Amino acid sequence: MSFARYKMCIFGDGGVGKTTLVNRYVTGQYSENYSMTIGVDFYTKNVEIEGISVNLQIWDFAGEHQFKSLLPNYVIGASGGIFMYDISRFTTLKNLDEWLNILKTAPDEEDYNFPIILVGGKSDLELEGKRVIDAEYAAEYGKERGLNNFIECSSKTGENVEKIFYTIADIMMKISGIL
Repeated sequence: MSFARYKMCIFGDGGVGKTTLVNRYVTGQYSENYSMTIGVDFYTKNVEIEGISVNLQIWDFAGEHQFKSLLPNYVIGASGGIFMYDISRFTTLKNLDEWLNILKTAPDEEDYNFPIILVGGKSDLELEGKRVIDAEYAAEYGKERGLNNFIECSSKTGENVEKIFYTIADIMMKISGIL
């Protein structure tokens, strides 16, 4: 069996559900009691994709303003990324441009030129009437900025959590020529 290792980054504004998403993916558990990420947290998960063993190294970045300057140094060596926003808070999607501009300040410009998928989190809030960002609008918004895919998810229900990480791993594997 072949083996691959990929570093990927998950970034976006504070409180959009990045840590909850990663924890749901890595542990299969949901909790509302995660504290704010300070700087960056690091997770790993081994998965099998098309007969290839893949080690995903997931770097979860704090979304608060004072930590955004750390992102360019941590993307060095990354093969892909996830930009996450909250479907109930419009500003969290609008801030995508600011996050992309921060990536462009990476020490080596090739370090930010990696595939990014757009993820709308907290899709379960739609049932409570809290959706403010239409899925089609968000998908087009990401496409206009050159993002590679769009998925909505709910860490609470588990909807599309596995699909997100499978999708970014598949893209990274294709770009590196493994698939």
